[in-house]
Amino acid sequence: MGKKSIQETIDELTLALLYLTRFNDREGCSFNEMAWKNYDFDAIERLDENDYIADPKRSRGGGYKYAYLTEKGREKAREILKELNTEDYKLYECFEFRTIRPEEADEAAEIEQICFPPNEACTPEHMKERIKVAADNFFVAIDCETGKMAGFLNGIATDEYNFRDEFFTDATLHNSDGKNIMLLGLDVLPEYRKHGLAREIVYNYCRREQARGRKRLVLTCLQNKVKMYTKLGFMDRGESASEWGGEKWHEMDIILNVLDELYED
Repeated sequence: MGKKSIQETIDELTLALLYLTRFNDREGCSFNEMAWKNYDFDAIERLDENDYIADPKRSRGGGYKYAYLTEKGREKAREILKELNTEDYKLYECFEFRTIRPEEADEAAEIEQICFPPNEACTPEHMKERIKVAADNFFVAIDCETGKMAGFLNGIATDEYNFRDEFFTDATLHNSDGKNIMLLGLDVLPEYRKHGLAREIVYNYCRREQARGRKRLVLTCLQNKVKMYTKLGFMDRGESASEWGGEKWHEMDIILNVLDELYED
């Protein structure tokens, strides 16, 4: 293998750095990999042209300062890390992140009962019906060693803007082409918590739905979870109209395609 040019090396190191520093815990920006103002602008442009990143500023002519890794870019970054003998995030060595399979519906329904108190958990019947209708919006983390489902994030697609409790119980409200996703549960089994798994599930879900052209992810949570979801990139929109489980909830969202939202009529 011949020597790489300085330009190739700059491009590869830039991509690897974007990948390794992609989390910034800024409210509303959970998967904005990195502000590119301190990067080599020519490298950013070349990475964009090769579909390794998506630079909203370049594609839409706006002043947005963040670049996003594409799936192709993430794969390439991992190849570069291997060449550099640099470890990747260990979660990717331990877990498989993917869409749920029909035969895993019972397992997901059981996890829901473990992760939420009875008044908040969706019934097994509602969970299974949702998986049947909207499996493509049901994203799981599987323990590679045991094959056990460690956690998941799920929701249904809709063109509606505000969250309502019927989304929990009526899977027929799912519209596969809907521009928004109403999230109905982030579940991680107790033995898999405090290792960053929830953050990684949310990150992957955001990236996937962004690539599909979705505009927003919307969820409701209790007051004591607002800080956690803020760190995952969600904005607190105040008290929700939801009365699910007899509790008071906050409605939170994250914008997936920022410039599309700004340019909408």
